[in-house]
Amino acid sequence: MLRAQLIAAVRELVETHGPDGFSVAEAARRAAVSSAAPYKHFKDRHEILRGVVSEAMDRLRIAMEDGAAAHPIASLEAIAAVGQAYVDFARTEPGVFRLVFGLTEGHENAPDLLAKGANCFGVVVHAVARRLDLRPDDPDVQRRAYMLWSFVHGHAFLTIDMKHKVASAEIDDWSYLMTISRAILAAA
Repeated sequence: MLRAQLIAAVRELVETHGPDGFSVAEAARRAAVSSAAPYKHFKDRHEILRGVVSEAMDRLRIAMEDGAAAHPIASLEAIAAVGQAYVDFARTEPGVFRLVFGLTEGHENAPDLLAKGANCFGVVVHAVARRLDLRPDDPDVQRRAYMLWSFVHGHAFLTIDMKHKVASAEIDDWSYLMTISRAILAAA
């Protein structure tokens, strides 16, 4: 319970002040616990941030799965919905989204975070495999899933950094995601 309260408090602070702009003491105050309490659950500040990342990756995966499940299996809409969930997560929690992809130091020593990243990518892989009627480990599925993820990831960052506004045309997420899905998943 306290661990979850601290993660929620730090998540809020990351959104407001960035990952470098919060104090553990402020997180403890927001969670209504003593300033020493966080250290009963986390070794240090970095470990608290890793807890925020871990929890965010779980929520992102669930949102992506839910997006796909809201559409017919193997449809382009199911694939675009996975991307929409990804972009929506970035737009709703830009600080946490940046933290997830910026907190890379030590990931090679964090098999739990590596597994969660693989599980998020696995949502894309399985959606592509169903669309192409191939196995998830098929090299073509892996290649196309990676291309989709790259396009969506770039779009998500351009969106939260407000860089997409340099385009002269209005960019509608759903149209963009459907166009990219259609193009990447077209028959070779």
